[in-house]
Amino acid sequence: MIDHALLDPHQGVDAVLRCCDEARHFGFAGVCLASRWLPAARERLGPSGGRGPKLVSVVGFPFGAIPADIKRAEAEWVAASGAEELDVVPDFGALADGDSRAFCNDLAPIVELGLPVKVILEVGRLTREALELAVEASIDVGATMLKTGSGFGPGATVEQVTQLRQLARGRAAVKASGGINNLEQAIALVEAGASRLGTSRGVALIQALRQGGNAPTADGSR
Repeated sequence: MIDHALLDPHQGVDAVLRCCDEARHFGFAGVCLASRWLPAARERLGPSGGRGPKLVSVVGFPFGAIPADIKRAEAEWVAASGAEELDVVPDFGALADGDSRAFCNDLAPIVELGLPVKVILEVGRLTREALELAVEASIDVGATMLKTGSGFGPGATVEQVTQLRQLARGRAAVKASGGINNLEQAIALVEAGASRLGTSRGVALIQALRQGGNAPTADGSR
């Protein structure tokens, strides 16, 4: 259930390769990286479509405030470089203006590439009205998952996961991301409805689990 994330821009290739090795060793769902590291990570993980961790790339990260054509070009490049899932930051400026058309036009061309798309919503910073608009628009264009945040804002909470799950009404899954520091918190997020956890602390979570914690399953049971 863990997307093993390495999104610190001050890390180099050795850290990227170590992240890939850890994800494969511990059986994580994916490795989540900045687009710059996709070729090195794809080579380390081996061909796409295998049984190992999925290669996940962020797009438009972390703020999403770039022209839609450039965001689409980045998505095309990472798809060609072996990405299997995309975590995309949408156009929050369009959201602030209440412009659902521009918001959708930013995301739709990326979804059309055919890879699973998780939309990164900074739930802790959005009004209820803006969040409802973002969720509906993301689902309308075909996003498969809604993500609580980028990790550069407030950390994921049970309340955020619950809110996204309720708004999605089973039409998209939920990924909790940011500030997941311990096993108890991770389990609480899963029990609230998260089916994926984005964290750079995946190894520590597994070590804590092996020291006596109870593993959550995809449906939140243990």
